[in-house]
Amino acid sequence: MWARLFDRIRHWTVWPMLWKEFLQLRRDRLTFGMMTGLPAVQLLLFGYAIQTDVRRLPTVVVDESRSSESRQLVQVLANTDNFRIITSVPDRNVAKRWIERGDARVALVIPPDYQRNLRSGQTGVAQLLIDAADPQSSGAAISGAQLAAQARGAQLLATRYRLQPPVEIRVRPWYNPAQKSAVFIVPGIVGVLLTITMTLITSTAIVRERERGTLEQLIVTPIGKSSLMLGKLIPFMLVGYVQMTVVLTLGVFFFDIPIQGSLPLLYLLSLVFIVASLGVGLLISTVARSQVQAMQLSFFFLLPNILLSGYIFPRAAMPEPAQWLGLLLPLTYFLDILRGVLLKGIGVGDLTRQLGALSLLAIVLFTVSVRRFSKTLD
Repeated sequence: MWARLFDRIRHWTVWPMLWKEFLQLRRDRLTFGMMTGLPAVQLLLFGYAIQTDVRRLPTVVVDESRSSESRQLVQVLANTDNFRIITSVPDRNVAKRWIERGDARVALVIPPDYQRNLRSGQTGVAQLLIDAADPQSSGAAISGAQLAAQARGAQLLATRYRLQPPVEIRVRPWYNPAQKSAVFIVPGIVGVLLTITMTLITSTAIVRERERGTLEQLIVTPIGKSSLMLGKLIPFMLVGYVQMTVVLTLGVFFFDIPIQGSLPLLYLLSLVFIVASLGVGLLISTVARSQVQAMQLSFFFLLPNILLSGYIFPRAAMPEPAQWLGLLLPLTYFLDILRGVLLKGIGVGDLTRQLGALSLLAIVLFTVSVRRFSKTLD
């Protein structure tokens, strides 16, 4: 029985097609270089450049009090690491010009009576002028200022009146204690790269075969359509796994990405996402009639994946219509799987909802794509 099974596998008609595709990948050095070199370039670029935690906003100080209390407030503000004190300016008008030119994002204004009010038992009031054109930066400035005020107020109560804060919340962040952006971004790069490769490269490769007339030549050969499609798609699946391995390896060495869960489980679950992405690429190849059209349609699909899947922006902060639209994207569920396995160490039992939705999308997309692909070639 085993000999017969081995003989059937050896004479499987998909092997000539696979050999042809690997030869073509080796000859098309530009495409092969993009698929193998792009993961490393994008990882280093996105991992270092994309920072969701805003730190060290350039700040100018208008210190009209010129007292020891005002200097201590400036020091407390700088210690939050949200602000970088670059200079002192004489008045508000000069501070405004610094912000208008873009040389500063924040201006701290300390009034003349700041120390006098504190020593008389009143509230010392300082003002923070923020460039709110960038909401994320302004939000970081506001939260940093609030933390600085609370910290300084607690110091004054403890030293002068020997009072402790009536309420204290001790925060313990899990899964990313240092709150590094790379720990959040790098696992998502795996999903984005797989989406790009499986969708863009697959769709353009099949359309290129049709433009050259080689796809029709393959159809009239003794190779069946199932073997034809497997031979076309399996190499891209293997390239996808190579990309995953490259990104995860570089992420561990360059960004200290923790791997808490099972890598074999992650690779197994990734197969469902790869099939779904291949279905999208195959579907695009049945609609497009040129490589330019295939690329345009692929980018039309890629942009919502990046913006609506939760790769950079949290989905909970999006309007409900955008959240519903994100549920139609395979990357939305795959990001939960990636971050769940890598960062939280959870197993397949905690990912049944994501795996079920992703499997449904994969079945629907691949089935529709195969039927349209077959109908197009008839």
